[in-house]
Amino acid sequence: MYDYVLSSIIFLPLAGFLVILFLPKNNFNLIRWVASIFSFVPMVISFYLIYDYFIVYSGSADMVYIEGPFKWISVINAEYFLGADGISVPLLALTGLLSFLSIIASFNIVNRVKEYFAFFLLLETGMMGVFCALDFFLFYVFWEVMLVPMYFLIGVWGGPRKEYAAIKFFLYTLFGSIFMLVAILVLYFTSEPHTLNMLTLIQTAPGLGHSLQLFCFAFLFVAFAIKVPVWPFHTWLPDAHVEAPTAVSVILAGVLLKMGTYGMLRISWPMFPEATRFFAIPVALLGLIAIIYGALVSMAQKDLKKLVAYSSVSHMGYCMLALGAWGSVTALAGCMFQMVSHGLITGALFLMVGVLYDRAHTREIAAFGGLGVKLPIFTGLMVLFSMASLGLPGMSGFISEFMVFIGSFSSFKLITALAVLGVVLTAGYMLRMVQRIFLGEFNMAKWGGLAEMNAREILMVAPLAALTVAIGVYPSPLSNVMKATLENLVNLVAR
Repeated sequence: MYDYVLSSIIFLPLAGFLVILFLPKNNFNLIRWVASIFSFVPMVISFYLIYDYFIVYSGSADMVYIEGPFKWISVINAEYFLGADGISVPLLALTGLLSFLSIIASFNIVNRVKEYFAFFLLLETGMMGVFCALDFFLFYVFWEVMLVPMYFLIGVWGGPRKEYAAIKFFLYTLFGSIFMLVAILVLYFTSEPHTLNMLTLIQTAPGLGHSLQLFCFAFLFVAFAIKVPVWPFHTWLPDAHVEAPTAVSVILAGVLLKMGTYGMLRISWPMFPEATRFFAIPVALLGLIAIIYGALVSMAQKDLKKLVAYSSVSHMGYCMLALGAWGSVTALAGCMFQMVSHGLITGALFLMVGVLYDRAHTREIAAFGGLGVKLPIFTGLMVLFSMASLGLPGMSGFISEFMVFIGSFSSFKLITALAVLGVVLTAGYMLRMVQRIFLGEFNMAKWGGLAEMNAREILMVAPLAALTVAIGVYPSPLSNVMKATLENLVNLVAR
């Protein structure tokens, strides 16, 4: 019953992309609902996969739902090879959920509707493919497929500086892709027989010489670090977030940033164990810098969307700190929890910012005040996600950060102790934002006409709110899904 289930998740959105190309461009409602259906079905399948993995495979570290390897391009030994395990299954479910909710959030798009939804479905195909691919050539193809639709989604439907933001995103990502391609070619030509099979290379690449391991690790790290983004490669992120449409910001924060850390967990760490151990402290230090720097810059922001964007730099720094503590299953589990939690919370925050901007046409924090009186539902949801972002107990953000600190402390006592300051700083800028926007005196003359969230907007964020609380209260199911895979990863790095 699992035959081609991963292919279905990947290529159903592509089928939707092709269907939309043949629809009349002026039938906006038909285009929107076709896009929704072709995104809804992969979401349902991805939910079934995580349920099935929890019930059947949670004690196994092996790849499951495998498709292939099938010969694809024989002359270079490239294969069509897909698989999923405890690392990729949660990210497939996160991608499916956020993609569907983002399409629902895009129903207010009225400019070039046909092209917008076609590009969005193509983007979903690329994201799903990255989390399933087990062949380096296939992985690289899906990695690059994401680049084109994201460039157009920002550059055509973005804000006043959309061209600048789109080009900056494109060039940064392309720069990283060149480094990845060089590392792939080195691995291909040093393997005997030449192969692009990731599982094979995980077994053989540790036999490379010390210098070659460091070289390949460093080149892949640059490619993945740009995507995370790790300081100092982060400068494309605030521009892209601020100029991108709301739904595209959700995908950027919720899924694309996770591809960098996923690439490290899937490829770099198990494939180059000696280099992973060698670079452990620098990776942890980069995480610390991101945590503190991102939080301090967020504190200085006057634009609400830019505040949330820079908070992503800080929150992804916890993942880097955990990745540095490669020998701790708890730390790596915290990294995975942070990836999922950040996707839910920050994706929801961007949706909420979009709701406010659609009504007020400004994101200036200082322009508001006392909105809690006028918009009680919006206020309640925004405060919930803000509390989750700062790590309030009972929310998913607390679980992930606590696991990162516990797991990393034995490896980096001082670095971890300093990283805790990030929690304090996050509380500072989040609570100040809540105070300035929702508390104080309400300006009836200016904002008296603001309308409360409608049913569609509540539907967009309600699943994210429910999952944020559910994971925070009862994290065991998600932990069980990834535990065996992460234990195997630690054993591979310790070889």
